[in-house]
Amino acid sequence: MKAIEYVYAARAKGRCTSLDFISNIFTDFIELHGDRRFADDKAIVGGLARFGNMTVTVIGIEKGQDTRSRIDRNFGSAHPEGYRKALRLMKQAEKFRRPVICFVDTSGAYCGIGAEERGQGQAISENIMEMMDLKTPIISILIGEGGSGGALALAVANEVWMLEKAVYSVISPEGCASILYKDPKMAEKAAEDLKLTSDDMLKFGVVDKIISESPRNITFHIIRNELSSALRRLCALSGEELAEQRYKRYRVLGSHGTV
Repeated sequence: MKAIEYVYAARAKGRCTSLDFISNIFTDFIELHGDRRFADDKAIVGGLARFGNMTVTVIGIEKGQDTRSRIDRNFGSAHPEGYRKALRLMKQAEKFRRPVICFVDTSGAYCGIGAEERGQGQAISENIMEMMDLKTPIISILIGEGGSGGALALAVANEVWMLEKAVYSVISPEGCASILYKDPKMAEKAAEDLKLTSDDMLKFGVVDKIISESPRNITFHIIRNELSSALRRLCALSGEELAEQRYKRYRVLGSHGTV
């Protein structure tokens, strides 16, 4: 597949969203709402769930499944209150020593005037900073689009996984083509240049694991098994060890060679 075909696959209608993964991997999900500052952003869902005999905090960027739900969830482009809600839930998880599992699928954070007025950049940077030092296990899984800081705000983790047809990039191919080549029709070339596929991300050490995309039930089963193994391994570490491992993971990014 060409890189642009991975982009189209990541955006495809009918692709599983965060709520699909949450409902098929976890049980007894209880959604929690609001950032306790401004509002409840439906582009980010989060709450408590059971994973086997363990209580976990699950957070996902949700695009919606049809036109009505996509509009309601702002097509997965979160406002600052969405990221603040996510951080509130992560800090709560740290307090009660619950692992955090994040599902990432966004073209990017919402860039409207209201979002900027309410501190979009600050909300994203605060998440990145706080997640780096969070003393509980964090696993982030890229399930579709991983767009720029809007994705990174939920992807500073001890382990980052990626579905094989997902993409992860600082900008969309169309945006890159418009800026670099002054022509959005050159998105195919931009996609190749951005090195945004799961194979590229694994090669550069940005992600730790690629999850094969089999039929849905098999993909859910694979993730359940991988989570079970990873959580056993990470929960054996102290809070300080988890934060140190996470810090070291991000310090070495960029030392895997040049594009």
